[in-house]
Amino acid sequence: MKPEIRRILLAMVIPLFFIFILYIIKVLETGMDWDFTRLGVYPMEKKGVFGIFAHPLVHASFKHLFANTIPLLFLLWCLFYFYKDLGALIFFFVWILGGIITFIIGKPGWHVGASGLIYGLAFFLFFSGIIRKHVPLIAVSLLVTFLYGGLVWDMLPFFARDSVSWEGHLGGAIAGMVASVLFAGKGPQKPDPFADEEDEEEEENEKKDSDCENENTSPSNIV
Repeated sequence: MKPEIRRILLAMVIPLFFIFILYIIKVLETGMDWDFTRLGVYPMEKKGVFGIFAHPLVHASFKHLFANTIPLLFLLWCLFYFYKDLGALIFFFVWILGGIITFIIGKPGWHVGASGLIYGLAFFLFFSGIIRKHVPLIAVSLLVTFLYGGLVWDMLPFFARDSVSWEGHLGGAIAGMVASVLFAGKGPQKPDPFADEEDEEEEENEKKDSDCENENTSPSNIV
C-alpha cells in the first residue's frame, strides 16, 4: 500500500470510531427507553457540570445525529490528516473549552449534541490555515469556508431557531479560534523558501573546506 493512501485511511480511523460510538449510544438510549438528555450541559447549575465532558456524545434524536454525522466525519478527517500529531489534543481542547463556554453563557436548559465540536473544528481549520500561511492548510481553510460558511448564522441569537443551542455553536467556534492561536507554533508549518539555498551553500562551503585541507596535506613536489 502506498504511504499516502495509508495515511488517508489511518486519518479515518478515529473519526469513524467516534461516529460509531455516537450511534451506539443513541441506539442504546432508544432501545432501552432511556433518556440521556441529562448528560448534557445545564448552564450555571451543578447538575450540568458533567455535561461539559459528555454533551457531544448525546443527541436529541436520530435526525439530530444524522445532521451532524457527515460534517463531523469530514472535519475530523481533515484534523487528523493535516494535523496528525496534534489531532487528539486539539479535538479534546475544543470539546472541553466549548463545553465550558456553553456552561457559562448558555440559556437555561439542557444543551446536547456534537454541533459545538463541528463549529470548533471548522473554525480551527479555517483560522489555523490562515495563521500558518501554508498552502495546503490555506486550501483546507477555503474548502471549509465553501462547505460550512453558512454555519455562522446558527451561532448568532438573532438568526438561530429557538430550539437550537446557538451558545453551544458559539462556544465551539471560540474554542476553535483559541486553539488555532494557541497551537500555531506546533504541527505543520509553512516551509522556509530559503532553506534549500542555505543547505546548498553549506554543502559548497564544506566541499571548499575539504578541498583546502586536501591541498594542505598533500606532499610537496621537489624539483
